Amino acid sequence: MHHSEHKIFILTEENQSYHDLLLSHSLPELTITQDPAEADIVLAAPPKIADKLDQFPKLQWLQSTYAGVNALMPSGLRRDYTLTNVRGIFGPLIAEYVLGYSIAHWRHLPLYAQQQQQRQWQPHLYTSLQGKRVVILGTGSIGNHLAHVCSAMGLHTMGINRTGIPPTGSHFHQTYHINELAAALTQADIVVNTLPSTEQTKHLLNQASLSHCRQVLLFNVGRGDVLDNAALLLALKNRWVEHAFLDVFEQEPLPNDHPFWGLKQITITPHIAALSFAEQVVEIFAENYQRWIEGYPLNYQVSFAKGY
Repeated sequence: MHHSEHKIFILTEENQSYHDLLLSHSLPELTITQDPAEADIVLAAPPKIADKLDQFPKLQWLQSTYAGVNALMPSGLRRDYTLTNVRGIFGPLIAEYVLGYSIAHWRHLPLYAQQQQQRQWQPHLYTSLQGKRVVILGTGSIGNHLAHVCSAMGLHTMGINRTGIPPTGSHFHQTYHINELAAALTQADIVVNTLPSTEQTKHLLNQASLSHCRQVLLFNVGRGDVLDNAALLLALKNRWVEHAFLDVFEQEPLPNDHPFWGLKQITITPHIAALSFAEQVVEIFAENYQRWIEGYPLNYQVSFAKGY
């Protein structure tokens, strides 16, 4: 049991929102501190806290406001605390992003916007999403929710994970082991990466794997380093990939002189596919805080060994 007073330090992109939301939840025996030396709990965005961990001598629990915690994984950093992330809130947002852009692409919506500027009445043939095949890398809460929405829209859903076993409550028509990635990609119309950044996932989408694709729409909404950038340029040239929708990059912001900016077969968005809305993060934190003071294991614990 964790009795007595707890002090929380907030370090996010919107500290004021988090401050106000925490107060409105009026959590028992929890006060907000501006002094790192006092805090036993930290609520933070991983990139903001990573180089400041040593300023928190009393740190016991860090609640990340992101799903992705790779900023806290380098081997030199402290690991003597419990790390939790946020899950379960990004699935609907990722699904909106992937389906929104897929529909816009196959129904030529950008083209009609252009034609309207020119007062041009010119219909174009389009294809429906129904019956198209989507390969989703990662069968966690994001991948599975995306599969749920995709299957409701009439797509055939294929999941890729490290076991080949469907997740509980699976919405995948088929689940493939990571070693069968090529077999799945051969069938794909849409490929979506939702994987975290780990040793095993780095450059998983490389020249060898992408060469199995034929004119797919490729979405990267997981982590930048899962995709080999040079391989993507080749894949676009060879029409393995018809269009790439990229929300995450190895270096963010994407450098000004990066070749991706100039390519019309690439759509770049600034890591906005699924924002952590403060209200939802604080809901997750509040529930975890109750577990913490009652001595129960915390939800969404991150393994330093696995990196997620």
